[in-house]
Order: sequence, then C-alpha cells, then structure tokens
Amino acid sequence: MEQFTEVIAKITEIVWGLPMIILLLGGGVFLTLKLGFFQFRYLPHILSETLGKMFKKSNHPGSVSPFQATTSALAATMGAANIVGVPVAIALGGPGAIFWMWIVALIGMATKYSEVVLGIRYRETNEKNEYVGGPMYYIQKGLGWKKVAYFFAFALMLEIIASTMVQANSVAETINGSFGVSPLWTGLAIMLLVGMVIIGGIKLIGKVTGKLIPVMILAYIAGVLTILVINISEVPQAFLLIFEYAFQPISAAGGFLGAGVAAAIRWGLARGLYSNEAGMGTAPIAHSAARNDHPARQGFWGVFEVIMDTLVVCTMTAMAVLTTGAWKEVGPDSAADMVPTAFATIFGSSLAGSIISLILFFFVITTVLIIVYYGEKQAEFLFGRKFSLFMRYVYLVAIVLGAIGGLKFIWQFLDLLLAMIVIPNMIAVVFLSKQVKSITDDYFKNYLHGESESKYRGNGEHQE
Repeated sequence: MEQFTEVIAKITEIVWGLPMIILLLGGGVFLTLKLGFFQFRYLPHILSETLGKMFKKSNHPGSVSPFQATTSALAATMGAANIVGVPVAIALGGPGAIFWMWIVALIGMATKYSEVVLGIRYRETNEKNEYVGGPMYYIQKGLGWKKVAYFFAFALMLEIIASTMVQANSVAETINGSFGVSPLWTGLAIMLLVGMVIIGGIKLIGKVTGKLIPVMILAYIAGVLTILVINISEVPQAFLLIFEYAFQPISAAGGFLGAGVAAAIRWGLARGLYSNEAGMGTAPIAHSAARNDHPARQGFWGVFEVIMDTLVVCTMTAMAVLTTGAWKEVGPDSAADMVPTAFATIFGSSLAGSIISLILFFFVITTVLIIVYYGEKQAEFLFGRKFSLFMRYVYLVAIVLGAIGGLKFIWQFLDLLLAMIVIPNMIAVVFLSKQVKSITDDYFKNYLHGESESKYRGNGEHQE
C-alpha cells in the first residue's frame, strides 16, 4: 500500500506540474484574450451588477436568486482552502506563492465567467422542474462529447467522496484540539446538519448559504483586520515578501524549510485553484439554478466569487500569518495551525482556537452542503434521481468516516481526481469560447442597451 501511495503521489506531482500550469494558466490567458480583457475593462460594471445588486430580487426563470446561487458556489470554496490551504501554500512554496495565487485569480476570472455563462446557456429542467446544468451538460450539448461528459460526471461524483472526507477531518481535528470534542461526535453533527438541509435541494441550500456565508466572511475578516491594525507596521514588509520571493528562492527561517521559485508557482497555482475553483467546473452547477435573464449577468457573479474568495479572503489569511510571523513559527507538517497561531498573538491561544474552530466548522458545513449537492447532480446526470439519493447517503457516511480519519488511502486520490475533472472541463470551455464571446458581445452591444434583438433570454437558450 505504501508503494502504491508513492506511485499515486508521483503521478499527481507530475500532472500538477507543467501540464496543469499550461492548461489552467494557458487556458485562462486564452479566454482573457478572447474576451478582450473584459474582467479588467468592465470591472466597475461587473461590481455594480453584483455587489451593487446583491439583495435585489429576481423574477426571471430559475430556482434560486443570483446571490443565493453565488453564495452556494462560494460555500464550496470558502472553508479549509482559505484557512488551511493558504498556510499550506506558504509553508511549501514560501510567501511568493501568494503572488502566483493572485495571478491565477486574475486570469481565473475569465475562466470562471466562461464556465458560468456556459452553465446557464446549456442548462435544462429536471423531473422536479428544477434548473440543472454544469460541464456535463455543456460538454454533451455544446460539443456532442457524450463520453467525455460521462467521464467528467463520474470523476466528480467520486472526487466528492474524498473531498467530503478531507473537509470533515480538517474541522474535526481543529475542534478536537480546541474543545476536546471527539472527532466522531463532530462528524455526526456535520452529517446531521448537512442531511437536514440537503433534503430541501438547491432552494434550501441557497437560503442557508445566503445567510451563513456573508456572516462567516465578515466575522473572519473582522478578526484578521484586528490583527493587521495591531501589526500595521508589518504590513508593507509582508507585501514585500510576497513580491520578492515570487521570483527568487527563499532560504529556511525558523520552522520554514525554504522554497524555490518552482515551488512557489506550483503551490500558488494548486491552492489558487482549490481556493476559487476556476477551471474546475463545479461552480456552474450551482449557478445554473439561478434566476437570471441573460447568461452574461450570472457570469459576472462568477467573477465576483473569485474576487471575494482569493483576492479578499485568501489575501487576508496570508497577511495574518505573514505579519505575525506565524509562517516561520509553524512547520509545514502543522501548516493548518498557522492561522490559530496568528490569531493567538492577539486573542490568546484559547480564544483564538475557539474562534477559528467555530468559523471553520460553519465554513465546512456550508462547503460539504454544496459539494454533496454537486455529487448528487453528477449521479442524477449519469443514472437518474434514484441513484442520486443513494449517493447522498454515501456522502453522508463519508463525512463521519473522514472525521475519524478512516479510509485515508482514498484521500491520496483527491488531487488526481481533481485533475481528471479539470482537464475535460478546461478543454471544453476553450472549445466553446466562441459561444462565450458571442454571449458577452450580445450583452454589451444589445441587451445592456435594452435592444429587443438580444439573442439570449432567461432560460439561457439561443433564440434563432
């Protein structure tokens, strides 16, 4: 088993090296050029259509509001990736990894936008009259690649098993360390709460995430801002570390073992993707349920997601661990302890552990909620609604198993399975980029000016 694990780790390391850099960064650059740098040119308009209309009600076709669809998608990205993933990137790639995380985010805006647009464009209604969509639909309907669509759906359905286990374990260990609560009880609590909400489908998930996610983000940001205000003199130095070591190696210091530029790029890329999921193809599954009257308008919420998740929350995490020196105190094997260590410098060890544990607990609950929904939609696409209900119970059991640290060998497949869904999705998005451009041009040239000849309506379908 140990040799098998080493082989999987080696394959994963190769795949997540140059091949994934070319696919994600290259694909993102291609989409950015194809769309004429729209994420920068139209940023004020994008923010006015998202942040400026956050709580505006919509009567257009769909199952949930645009904001609820966005908080549902954010629920999948806000969590361990922000609080644990960023310290891991710094521990293994150095402060320079954050710079490459930003680059992935800026380019990833075009990727996430394109995914969401295609999700709305090719969505359909299921037997419960709920809107469903995602890569499996735009790969099959947009490109006619039925087998590739099935491959994507099957790989993601399996990836969710490993993902729920890792998420549950991360919070169970944190709560055990802070409150002494058995991982089994934490796992059972998460399973119960997720099970109660998931029964209500995307509508109830949207309502829950719409209330929890903003509160959790604000609470976390408030805590980090307190740290930064007290350590305000260290903020310029933290930014200097990020920019300086993005392009040159950094030597060991304290618990930090040192890192080269290649490691900074590799970990910045990987954790940047984990953070905002641009290119992964999961977000359009949630966005496809949104009530909206033009695919581009929902696509703007995809851009907003990347801004909030990576450029705001991940940056806040990085600044907390860099300004307090926590990144040099905690070794790479305990990178998850960096944020509690940073908070402890201001709030004390006991209170810091409690704050991070509670925030992480609610982040993980919302994350598991939406990724279980993602998994169910893959099962529904492949084998119908009855099988999707079976997979729901598989995921709920996986939560408890993950919390107690069971079946850890499955976790080894997480990065490999992630690559198996990123590759077909990114290829499909690039191949369908002409449609994304057509939809974007239609929005800015026709729809935005109220002209009746806009080709796209609320159901996302192209009107001939």
